[in-house]
Amino acid sequence: MSPDTQRIPKEELKKKRIGVLMGGTSAEREVSLASGRNILEALVHLGYNAIAIEVDEKLALRLAEEKIEVAFIGLHGRLGEDGSVQGLLEVQRIPYTGAGVLASALAMNKVISRKIFTQRGLPVPRYVVLQERETPSAAAKIPFPLPVVVKPCQEGSSIGVTIVREKRKFAEALDLAYSYGSEILVEEFIDGREISVGILDDDPLGVIEIIPRVEFYNYSAKYTDGLAEHRCPAPLPSRDYQRALELGLAAHQALQCEGGTRVDMLYRKRGTASGQIYILEVNTLPGMTELSLLPEIARSRGISFPELVERILLGARLKISTKTGGRRVANPEV
Repeated sequence: MSPDTQRIPKEELKKKRIGVLMGGTSAEREVSLASGRNILEALVHLGYNAIAIEVDEKLALRLAEEKIEVAFIGLHGRLGEDGSVQGLLEVQRIPYTGAGVLASALAMNKVISRKIFTQRGLPVPRYVVLQERETPSAAAKIPFPLPVVVKPCQEGSSIGVTIVREKRKFAEALDLAYSYGSEILVEEFIDGREISVGILDDDPLGVIEIIPRVEFYNYSAKYTDGLAEHRCPAPLPSRDYQRALELGLAAHQALQCEGGTRVDMLYRKRGTASGQIYILEVNTLPGMTELSLLPEIARSRGISFPELVERILLGARLKISTKTGGRRVANPEV
């Protein structure tokens, strides 16, 4: 880690003005506001000089006006979790929490991240990529039988996701996924248990199992109390539990993530591949709401919510150095 990108000591952070970035313009705005409020409350409780910054197209101006010196990113979805805000913060030289520009962009793109996982030998479901406005005849291109899962390439919180069990429903699922972007993913349906691994500073904290009371762990189940049961630690055989931890960390590191992340997976229930684990995606800015998984996993390790927030904050830094050939570049021209 170069001198430009070192973490800020805790005693120095206490003196700095911290902006908790929340809201944004993605489909996950309301979830982000809830996460941001919880983060802000924890930081103020711990004695940090933190304020809320609701993110919109005037973010750069607001950061300058409020004299923000460190950013705690509580955003979810596009233009927050995809490297966009991270790039702005790098340009303004404001240290920030979580993954950097490249890691954020890679994790947000399900197609690119899966290619990286495959290259690293990490298990993922079989999938195909479809381009904008493929017709229902696209079903002929899919090399595995129904049911299949259709999802946007760059959305979170299961937004735009459909499990297609009948051929006649395929076109409708395509239309929904394409409403969120020009590239979508169609993957084989795996009859599996939904599990997630929480990572904090390259430490896999634990595995949680999610049992939705609806068809799958969709947006409603994630953010509506009573629509999903959580089991933490997940009741898996010890060998499989350890394997899930290892795969979670491997996925986190394959994308060069930092701070607190959540790796979503499927654990196959039965058949000849029973016990097989498949990686779905890495969330670089996981939810921090009352129903969110990373805080629950952290609690299972004895880490309170304020402590989790502080540990993420302590990882705030710039990731891109402004030094070239041993010289510091002052006001570099673009």
